[in-house]
Amino acid sequence: MDLNSILAFPLDVLPFIVLVLLIQFSVHEFAHAYAAYKFGDDTAYREGRVTLNPFVHLDILGFVLILIAGFGWAKPVPVRASRFKNPRAMSIVVSLVGPLSNLLLGIISIIIYVLLIKTGWIFAGSEGVTRALEVFFNYMIYFSFLLFVFNLIPLPPLDGYRIVAELLPWQTRYKLEQNAHWGTIIFLLLVFIPPLRRYTITPVLQFGWDLSHYIFNWFMALF
Repeated sequence: MDLNSILAFPLDVLPFIVLVLLIQFSVHEFAHAYAAYKFGDDTAYREGRVTLNPFVHLDILGFVLILIAGFGWAKPVPVRASRFKNPRAMSIVVSLVGPLSNLLLGIISIIIYVLLIKTGWIFAGSEGVTRALEVFFNYMIYFSFLLFVFNLIPLPPLDGYRIVAELLPWQTRYKLEQNAHWGTIIFLLLVFIPPLRRYTITPVLQFGWDLSHYIFNWFMALF
């Protein structure tokens, strides 16, 4: 069986994809867990989630699916908003820091990559080392902005849904929560049915790609 036929990414770059995803998922979930802990909810802390150890945050099925289908997930961080001093405002922050951590990783990766290019250090080693660095930083930047934008989509179970839900009046939010399972089904249909994905999810992800290019070009001009 040709593995390239069942994988969402070329086999020769798979080790880089795995490494990048482990970094992205662990930082994203750590950000959620750390923010919740600092705001007074120690649920994630007691489960050992306030850590950058990627294997603590790994959901095997979600990780395999992202390699095969291009879509997956990490293990959600448990949060008890009732323990927060200001549950609604702090819940928004806890939800928001996950995507923002991916954005920060993307900007840091761009700065390092641009500096390596401008100083010529990226070409200091062998051709293989140069190629490895290029592949790693390209995927690191790509997934950073993809996850940043993707997680802000206001559909369950994404962070964007939790943020929007907290901003709504209580009655509206209650009705929304009662029908959240339909939102999850709609989200899965949009992801896994190509014609639907092409006109919904894909344009959103394209925005993330365009944003990464804009910021990369801005830093290239700056330095």
